[in-house]
Amino acid sequence: MTPTKQVDAQFPRKLSLLFKPSRYKVLHGGRGSGKSWGVARALLILAAQKPMRILCTREVQNSILESVHKLLSDQVETLGLSHFYEIQKTTIKGSNGSQFIFEGLRHNINSIKSMEGVDICWVEEAEKVTDDSWRVLIPTIRAPGSEIWVTFNPHLETDPTYQRFIANPLPDCQIEAVNWRDNPWFPAELERERVHAYDTGSRDLYLHIWEGHCLRVLDGAVYADEMRKMREEGRIGRVPYEPAKPVHTFWDLGFGDNTAIWFVQSVGMQMRVIDYYSANRQPLTHYVQMLQSRGYVYAEHGLPHDARHANLGTGKTVQEMLEELGLKIRIVPQIGIDNGIQAVRRVMPNVWIDDKCSDGIRCLEYYHYETNKDGGAHAKPAHDWSSHGADAFRYFAVGFEEKTTTPLKIKPPRSRMAWMG
Repeated sequence: MTPTKQVDAQFPRKLSLLFKPSRYKVLHGGRGSGKSWGVARALLILAAQKPMRILCTREVQNSILESVHKLLSDQVETLGLSHFYEIQKTTIKGSNGSQFIFEGLRHNINSIKSMEGVDICWVEEAEKVTDDSWRVLIPTIRAPGSEIWVTFNPHLETDPTYQRFIANPLPDCQIEAVNWRDNPWFPAELERERVHAYDTGSRDLYLHIWEGHCLRVLDGAVYADEMRKMREEGRIGRVPYEPAKPVHTFWDLGFGDNTAIWFVQSVGMQMRVIDYYSANRQPLTHYVQMLQSRGYVYAEHGLPHDARHANLGTGKTVQEMLEELGLKIRIVPQIGIDNGIQAVRRVMPNVWIDDKCSDGIRCLEYYHYETNKDGGAHAKPAHDWSSHGADAFRYFAVGFEEKTTTPLKIKPPRSRMAWMG
């Protein structure tokens, strides 16, 4: 059965997509936009019109209190549908057979995989959903005409949800950015908070919280201040290659994980970072061929101290093998992570980075200190996907500081492999 009386419900204009068929419906934006309550209303109305099975999920749900159960229950009352929906402790049921189910992804992914007949899956706080969870969830929602609704406040550009639905949208995906100004019922209490944040707080944080922008720099990032200043001063953008100047590269060597390489020119007082490359599980010949394909004239290639470690299989060091391939190698002094970080901070005011180095830039903006179980920061930076690019940049800073105190004369190469330096 359907409700005996017409439901009087209003929605912000941008939420009209919720009533148009589409495999994916994605709402992203900042605080106070009305995304969540709008989705809750739309789902209750649709499930009252015909029997539906609706899965409401998020990455972690340790109890029903962490779900949207309370939000949906409140909207049942607001919409005048208490006669139609039965609010149970862990589910909501409609008198026509509709059912709302609440599950967390991380700890229940196997049970979700076995679910049948889900018509709509609502993923709330989707900025926290991992790539592994998405890979399992999406093919699970496979009933004919089934839909996946996604609501989130963006965090970082590199987050799986942002990459999957905003940076590289899937087919049949309706996307809408919804913010406070799109909500006709934006409350006065939040307006006072918003204005205060705009007038007194960090510009980056305001844009993130209220305008739904991705954070430019992770809170607690090692180079947070330096990267913010680079963006404010316009030192991330188009950086020209100067053919008359040699290019220096600086590497972080990855064996089971990424090898990262920065390409740098010294032009006057400027340190121009013109390129970046990373790959994993590739032979050294791969990187030599990549250098050749760039078309730059190289001076030397700065490697960390572990390039002097002999390979157990060949008995040769990475330095020796690269030199045999024609590269002029220089080992960057080993001065420790903390001293290296300080070297980066000293050179940063003179650094310009080409925006085509986007992967490397993300490494610098994300590279952060480890936290303990109480949320406090450790003195040691975390080792994750960002640390390889950040370490290679640290070797660049240390290497260039050494060169300014001990100048190295670079003679033009005589071999026919001049491109290698």
